Parts: sequence; C-alpha cells; structure tokens
Amino acid sequence: MALLERINLKSKTDINTGFGTNANSYGGRFINKNGSANIEKRGMHSLHRISWYHTMIDMKGWKFMLIILSFYIGINFVFALIYYGIGIEHLDGIDLSDNDWERFGKAYFFSAQTFTTVGYGHISPTGFLTSALSAAEALIGLLSFAIATGLFFGRFSRPKAYLKFSHNAVIAPYGDIKGLMIRLTPFKNTNLSDAEAQITLGMNIEENGKMVNRFYSLDLELQKISALNLSWTLVHPITEDSPLYNFTKEDFDNLHGEILVYIKTFDDMFSNTVAIRTSYTFEEVVYGAKFEPMYSRSNDNSRTVLHLDKLNSFIKMDL
Repeated sequence: MALLERINLKSKTDINTGFGTNANSYGGRFINKNGSANIEKRGMHSLHRISWYHTMIDMKGWKFMLIILSFYIGINFVFALIYYGIGIEHLDGIDLSDNDWERFGKAYFFSAQTFTTVGYGHISPTGFLTSALSAAEALIGLLSFAIATGLFFGRFSRPKAYLKFSHNAVIAPYGDIKGLMIRLTPFKNTNLSDAEAQITLGMNIEENGKMVNRFYSLDLELQKISALNLSWTLVHPITEDSPLYNFTKEDFDNLHGEILVYIKTFDDMFSNTVAIRTSYTFEEVVYGAKFEPMYSRSNDNSRTVLHLDKLNSFIKMDL
C-alpha cells in the first residue's frame, strides 16, 4: 500500500511549523535531541552571525570554566612577556641576580596581581612604559572581571526548563488500540506547574513525483496538566483520525519521519514560563513496547520516590 494511502488525509495538517515544504532542501533531522534547530548558517562572517554572549551562556559548565581559566592564564602570560620585553629592571623588587625563569615567573605573578587589582606591593613598576602598561592592564582586568561576573550571573539566573525526555518514543497498547508514547520528568528540585505539551509529526512523502515535507498535529490524551512533579507520559491515541493509524513496524523502519515535541511550563522559582523541545526520528521509535513505572513508595510509605534512572526503561511486547 502506498504511503499516501496509509496516511489519513483527514488528519490535521500543521502549516505553522516554521519549516519549509521542499524535502530536498533539508538534511538530517529538523530538531536536534537537545532542542536546537539542526541548521548550519553560512554566507556571513562568523563574527557577525555568532552571538558570543549566547554562546557563553549556553555552553556546558566545564567548557565555560575552561575558557575563563585559559583567558586568565593566557592574558597574564602575554603581559608578563611584554614586561619582560620592556626590561625586567623596570619592575622594582625583582632580584636581577635570579635566573631568567625566576624573573619571568615574578613578572607573571606581578601581572596577575595587577590584573586582579590586588597589588601586594612587593613588586612595583618604575619608568613610564612599565607604569603605563600596568595601568592599562588594571583597566583591562576590571573590565574583564565585570564581563565574567555578568556571564556568571546570566548563566545562573537564566530561566531553564529542567526536564529530561526519554531517549526513545514507543508504540504501546492503549486500551483497545495503540498509542504513541513519550515520557518526560523534572530532574531538579524545582516546582513546575501548568505544563502544556504539543506534538507535531513531520514526514518526507512523495506527492506528484516530488518529495515534500508534511506536518501533522497529533492529538494528545492530556495536553495540559496542573502540576509536573513526577513523570509525565505524553500519549497520542492512534485512532482512525491519526496520521499513524495504518502504520506498521516496517513503516517506522523504512520511512523518514520525525516527531517534534514542545513543552511549556511555569517555574515557581523563576516566576517565569520556561520552554523546552526535542525530537524523535522514526529510528528512535520502538514499535511494540511500553514504559516501566519510574516511581514507587518509599520504604516507610512516607513519600513517593521518583527513579530518574528509569526514565527510558521499557519492556518489549507484541502488538
């Protein structure tokens, strides 16, 4: 049976996705697993098309700290070289009888003290060039620490949806029919409320001999919940009105499609609405499986235990 014949043409087509219809213009998936658009921008110099502030805010913590530390070490090394080039005799307090490595090391630590505006006083500049350089370095240090402080504040204060999605989506039994299921859960000590979900199915299909992108809004069992404290399994019932109604396991194995998931919720801590998104290609959909429960009672029955390590746990079953 042709793909167009298996898709329910009465399914709700989504035309407000922000993605084009020409499938030949797209490579890979629409949305990466981390929620970023799978797009590479070209045609403009990187200094104009990259926001360094957003890059520093969004990068991983260890990379951010490595860049800050590398900048601090590197800029002091450069200033130490300049001091050494002007003449180490212009840094009063350095013993000229020391070997070159010891004198350079003292020049480096003088630079670090000047850059941080600590100024212990053991070494001081003499002469116009050395004094002007140390004054310029102190100014650069003040500006650098102001920028670093702003970046630290931006990283810690930025509202973020602390939600994790299951690595796989599953096609599982749902009453007398089947359902597409995706699980998510909060993983930080945050209070999330008024959570709202939207799922869009995108597929590359052939129409009139041309490959096109088609998007379908998938109805959910629950589109909005009042509180998101435990896990939430998004369920799309595969009824006769679903574009997945006639799909088989072979279709998910052989066709190019992607399930786009959008979540919006209110975070009490930030007193702000936060959003997150992800996607699942058909290769990441497990046909004939259901998620295992990921929360249980505590041993003393006094609270509910949420097992975050079971977010993607599922068992295979026949459909």
